[in-house]
Amino acid sequence: MSYRAKAKRLDPAREAAFEVLCAVDERDAYANLLLPKVLSRKRVKGRDAAFATEITYGTLREMARLDAIISSASSRLVSKLDLPVRALLRIGAYQLLYMRVPAHAAVAETVDQARVHTSDGPAKLVNAALRRVSERDNEEWDNRITQGKSEQQALAICSSHPEWIVGAIAEAAKAAGRADALADILYADNESPYVTLCARPGLIDRERLADIAEDELNTNVAFSDISPWAVILQHGDPALLEPIQRGYAAVQDAGSQLVAGLLAEAPLGGTDDRWLDMCAGPGGKAGLLGALAAQRGARLLANEITPHRAELVRQNVQSLNNVQVQVADALDLEGEGFDRILLDAPCTGLGSLRRRPEARYRKSNSDLAKLTGLQRKLLRKGLEMLRGGGVLCYATCSPHVWETRLVIAEVLADRSDIEIIDAAQVAKDISGVELGNGPMLQLWPDRDETDAMFAALLRKKG
Repeated sequence: MSYRAKAKRLDPAREAAFEVLCAVDERDAYANLLLPKVLSRKRVKGRDAAFATEITYGTLREMARLDAIISSASSRLVSKLDLPVRALLRIGAYQLLYMRVPAHAAVAETVDQARVHTSDGPAKLVNAALRRVSERDNEEWDNRITQGKSEQQALAICSSHPEWIVGAIAEAAKAAGRADALADILYADNESPYVTLCARPGLIDRERLADIAEDELNTNVAFSDISPWAVILQHGDPALLEPIQRGYAAVQDAGSQLVAGLLAEAPLGGTDDRWLDMCAGPGGKAGLLGALAAQRGARLLANEITPHRAELVRQNVQSLNNVQVQVADALDLEGEGFDRILLDAPCTGLGSLRRRPEARYRKSNSDLAKLTGLQRKLLRKGLEMLRGGGVLCYATCSPHVWETRLVIAEVLADRSDIEIIDAAQVAKDISGVELGNGPMLQLWPDRDETDAMFAALLRKKG
């Protein structure tokens, strides 16, 4: 579907957000891929680009709550409204409830968009509904939309998470000893994350990377407590930095960096020169692993099943001559004797909802059976290829216990030759930070300001 302004000159930033939100809703587009293209085409830059980005991602993060409020204000189910109307109502409501946009401006601008993209009737509906939204504050709306709901249902609505995800996070938090932190974890998913860079060791140190970013992007920087390679940017486009362009550094969540570090620093016996990344795309962890391996004279085989993702891996490791990238199904890999293996398994991605907010509406409980079956097969395959004394790191960007602890438990149930290394202790040795009781490591967006990465370290006896 194509949307074009007719007579009135509309705000390009709001128009960019509208176009992206319609595409996400209509054809399952990915906001992180589409928004930069739309902003470039519409020549939206600087503060206007930041405004469009905030509306787009904020609306996606808070969509379930916004829909509940809009339905109450309009006496209509949002899902029954035409696509342009529901997108505009969400945009307008987000500005009213979450941004410092004057109410009259938020309503007027959205109604102008409605007149262009729909007709007089829907525009009147948008006007009336948004005026009703503006009559109550957030606390009043939360009380209204949670009347008669259970505690879990109310939390699901107010945190804009499907109820099954709330249940899954609750179970994972309980397993990690953080049951009381459930609400904090869910609301942290709705916070906009800072961009984090990884200074690849042997190519650039993070102090130098921080200095370059501070000078060239005119931004404040900070060091992550979680990863010794991480530099956090307050703002700015990292693609403009020469270390990024040369492959000396990369954009990578600090939790993802720590997972790679866990594998590299886990204690093993014997040789340490053959490393394997079983599911390497898009290549962030492979880039850091390759740099760490190079410092020890080790080589990394980065395997990826999908050709276009394998190409992303090649781009990610362009500055490293000790990394071989290949396209293959990890289940078909042959050979054994690897010293260190990373299995960053395909998963639901429930741990990265801060950065991919629309993903929460595209997942379902029914996805788990297929994924967990694949995860178990991959883990068994990885253990086959591991030499005696070697270490495998099983990781997911999901805290769901079915994808994490239960996969480990089931695979190890009939494996007396595998022992679990305390990943939380290895993480503390790397970062100096207490990150739970172990032996498995679970990161959290509220506590650690990272994606909710899970990692377990397994060593084969012998």
